[in-house]
Amino acid sequence: MFQSTRSTCTVSDTAAVLQGIAPDGGLFVDAGIASRSFDVKSCMGLGYTEIAKKVFAHLLPEFSEKIPSIVSVYPKKFSAAEITPLRAVGDAYALELYHGPTCAFKDVALSVLPLLITAAKETEGVKEKIAILTATSGDTGKAALEGFHDVPGTEITVFFPDGGVSPMQKAQMVTQEGGNVRVCAVRGNFDDCQRGVKEAFAAFHADPLRCAGRILSSANSINVGRLIPQVVYYFSAYSQLLSAGRISYGEKADFVVPTGNFGDILAGYLAMLMGLPVGSLVCASNANNVLTDFIRTGVYDRRRPFLKTSSPSMDILVSSNLERLLFYAAEGDTELVASLMHQLNTEGAYTLSGKPIQHIQEHFLAGCCTEEETRAAIADLWKEHGWLSDTHTAVGFAVAQKLKGSLDSSRPCVVLSTASPFKFPSAVLSALGGTPQEDEFETAANLSALTGIPVPASIAGLKEKKVLHTDVIPVAEVVDYALRSVD
Repeated sequence: MFQSTRSTCTVSDTAAVLQGIAPDGGLFVDAGIASRSFDVKSCMGLGYTEIAKKVFAHLLPEFSEKIPSIVSVYPKKFSAAEITPLRAVGDAYALELYHGPTCAFKDVALSVLPLLITAAKETEGVKEKIAILTATSGDTGKAALEGFHDVPGTEITVFFPDGGVSPMQKAQMVTQEGGNVRVCAVRGNFDDCQRGVKEAFAAFHADPLRCAGRILSSANSINVGRLIPQVVYYFSAYSQLLSAGRISYGEKADFVVPTGNFGDILAGYLAMLMGLPVGSLVCASNANNVLTDFIRTGVYDRRRPFLKTSSPSMDILVSSNLERLLFYAAEGDTELVASLMHQLNTEGAYTLSGKPIQHIQEHFLAGCCTEEETRAAIADLWKEHGWLSDTHTAVGFAVAQKLKGSLDSSRPCVVLSTASPFKFPSAVLSALGGTPQEDEFETAANLSALTGIPVPASIAGLKEKKVLHTDVIPVAEVVDYALRSVD
């Protein structure tokens, strides 16, 4: 059973996955997650798919009969036997989440979300077509398109900020094949895309005629079906630390998460609520440091310049999943959450005080880094440890280094590595002292030649693919475009 963050509205597991967002605009949460016992120890020593079965069964019990077949896709879609392998990098660890079909951590969830939605439709007896609306800051778009293309009974529309994703991320999206997919660039930033999608949801549900024959859902992490699969790799990381002899069961591990929309790190918080021995959750930001300021001060203020960086998937000023953390920190005070979200929408800022912000500061640390520090981290990781990092992961390592004095040195520090460096070859090659070319694929080849690391086949193959999606619209047209796409 899931509840809205903004009211007492509750729905079943299957309905939450189908709807994506609550009718009142809130996000669905498992309000009782901390009160239900979960046997964490039973997950240790298991393979990724077996851990996923246990976590899914606990968090999505209404899917229980179909969970084994749903999670069985992981070995078929991921090139690493561990699915999300843990690598020692100096005195820290990198949890490599990018060995799936689109070379980004979003594959972990979006490989199974179409199967969850299909199962939910069957359980709910839904005959209508599912229309997926998704905003992306780079990686979600391609992973969602890859997961949903040509899935019967679904259609998907993805919006991305024009000029706000890497050339490789754009190439992945605009070449996407499938009879049920649309991709559209927006002359704005990710926040504009995300706001437009949310407004489209509200307009859709306000018009009964438009709702006929369609159910609107999302592939963003506002959908619990996207968020819950991400919980699994925290358990997997801890199990791998145990197997490596780095810790004994019950000892805590710290996790450093480069994040913009707060979903990836919120999954770690949910794992902690389930009983996983988590020490600190470190929120790592780039120059768009709205989350760093909030966690340190309790003031969330999006009224600041939006900066384009070399880690574009984190170029976000309105972090949707933070709303879920507010719900938990405020002990389910939906009136408070609704009020804060109203303030954010109308005034651009809010302040959290008292026990809720104390709770957040007890479990979360936060830091940010500059573009120069990101480049330096990429260079150091390669030169000192022979490990090649993308720009987002480099932000995580840079922040981990900055906050080293605030972390317990006896605990292992795990940095979530969110994407292949070959999705951002110009930035990575430049950080290593190379010269990027105009042709991004040539740059990727040069990066491969310099490091001896092959370009992933799914990225190398993009060069021969035809551009199929060329729509570019102003911000003001996002809602109309979204609604037309589901008519």
